[in-house]
Amino acid sequence: MQVILHTGVHCTDDDRLLKGLLRNAEAWRHEGVAIPGPSKYRTLLTEALNKLRGGIPEPGTRDLLLDAILQEDSGQISRLVLSNDNFFSVPKLMFQNGYIYHRAEERLTSFMQAFEGDEVQLFMGLRDPASFLPAAFAATPHKTFADFMEGVNPMRFRWSDLIRRIKGAQPDLPVVLWCNEDTPFLWGQIIRELAGIKLNRKITGAFDLYSQIISREGMQRFRAFLKENPTITESQKRRVMMAFLDKYALDEAMEEELDLDGWDGPYVDMLTELYEDDLEVISAMEGVRLLTP
Repeated sequence: MQVILHTGVHCTDDDRLLKGLLRNAEAWRHEGVAIPGPSKYRTLLTEALNKLRGGIPEPGTRDLLLDAILQEDSGQISRLVLSNDNFFSVPKLMFQNGYIYHRAEERLTSFMQAFEGDEVQLFMGLRDPASFLPAAFAATPHKTFADFMEGVNPMRFRWSDLIRRIKGAQPDLPVVLWCNEDTPFLWGQIIRELAGIKLNRKITGAFDLYSQIISREGMQRFRAFLKENPTITESQKRRVMMAFLDKYALDEAMEEELDLDGWDGPYVDMLTELYEDDLEVISAMEGVRLLTP
């Protein structure tokens, strides 16, 4: 069985990706693709992983988990998709011990041991620290940004450090990543990649995020264009999406307000520049795919 694990990160899709998968779940169920609802596994897996703490699971753990997660016989399932942005940590503990998701390696190791023999793949969206860190801080009960960061300097924060740790602990684990900033253009592809279906296959909700950043008129014109040009490729479609967005973008949906002391324009621009450099590092990592428009 292929077991697909989507772990957020926090403050990226806010469960919209799981909702998009669930909208299509019935269409894929007869093809052996299982998209269980989050109540079936989130608490269950969290408790199981907390109990294991990187140790060896008892015999039969996998079967017990699958019996609880799946409605159908696991023998009928070829691909199981699980999504939980709290898999590594809850937001308030994100930088516990002075670096992001300090239990990531342990939790992934426990998960893979629980599903030993299955093909596990990790999917994760990343976000520009210039907007990610303020948004993540706002999602916690911390009184100050310094308390939240636990000594981590935002200028030294790199997603590549997390990916390097993950690959160091699980070198054979395939990792698929994308940038939250590109998600409106990649939405349909991300859903299809998670489900393991052909990238040109029609799905429900392929443009859900795109429709939130473009005017109603622009979306109507875009859909009309697709109807008139049904054979265009995915890359051509994305170029058209960007062209329509240039003309019909909703300014209020494209802008983000940052309200942290000392975070002026040059500081934010530097964080974004460092993030873009970091993406170059990540894209060159072995066993890592970075989806781009």
